[in-house]
Amino acid sequence: MKQEVSLNLNNPDQVTSISKALSSKVRIEILKLLDKKAMNISEIAEAIDIPVSTAALQIKVLEEAGLVLSQPLPGIRGSQKVSGIKVKTVHIDIKSIDDDVSKNRVVKVSMPIGNYSDCSITAPCGIASERQSLSSDDDTEAFYLPERTTAQIIWFYKGYLEYRFPTRHIKDNDKIRSVEFVFEACSEAPGYNNDWPSDITIWLNGKEIGSFTSPGDFGGRRGKLVPEWWPDSFTQFGKLYTVSVNSDGCFVDNQLTSKENLRTLNIGDDDYISFKIGVKEDSKYVGGINLFGSKFGDFEQNIEMRINCF
Repeated sequence: MKQEVSLNLNNPDQVTSISKALSSKVRIEILKLLDKKAMNISEIAEAIDIPVSTAALQIKVLEEAGLVLSQPLPGIRGSQKVSGIKVKTVHIDIKSIDDDVSKNRVVKVSMPIGNYSDCSITAPCGIASERQSLSSDDDTEAFYLPERTTAQIIWFYKGYLEYRFPTRHIKDNDKIRSVEFVFEACSEAPGYNNDWPSDITIWLNGKEIGSFTSPGDFGGRRGKLVPEWWPDSFTQFGKLYTVSVNSDGCFVDNQLTSKENLRTLNIGDDDYISFKIGVKEDSKYVGGINLFGSKFGDFEQNIEMRINCF
């Protein structure tokens, strides 16, 4: 199902990315084509009479803006990349930014992936630090070891991890505009498999607020931060995802996933905000999850909470 994307001027990077993608007549023609059916790069190039290399570059821009989704599919001559349109509408709310920007404040908390407060894990699973594996394969008891706090990559088939982010840095006179959680994740397959979908679910303060589908367990090249001892044949990197909540609802990468909001989730009312991430047993795609820390994968960050106040 195509997404409905809602943005405001408090998301300048996303607004700029989508605006850039829509600023080209060639890319608009590509979107028109993909709105009718999914196509590979060669088909796109032929349909609008441009070089294949140009078509590939334009698709990359559209992918980075979140307007197009591409997946490798097997073909007669090997795997080929097939692209389809991802969004139905894009709405940009100009009025959502404060007139007095100087009052805006962002509270950030970086949570190491090993600092979870609760878990429920189903094998296959594992946990490793920057220097070494912290367990033998599929050892669920290792998730309770004191050394788990040094974890830089965690993987499991089904279950969840819960993190409790402190709210002590929110001032009494602060009004919360939105809260975001940013993290690097992907599916979990034996070794790695770039085409391995998995439905990953998020809960906030005990309420399920939506799921997103990771397209694969990524490998084939070294992750930018992966330590030397980690084998080439294992998972290497993930994608960066953003879960956000405001007065209108809950969003994953700007796609509305729930009507739960700041008020119904009691955001900021307690000493902490509970962020739970996992894979449900009854999901359509039960393909596991990998979580990456600041010294693993492609992105130098832990799970980061950002509370936007005014």
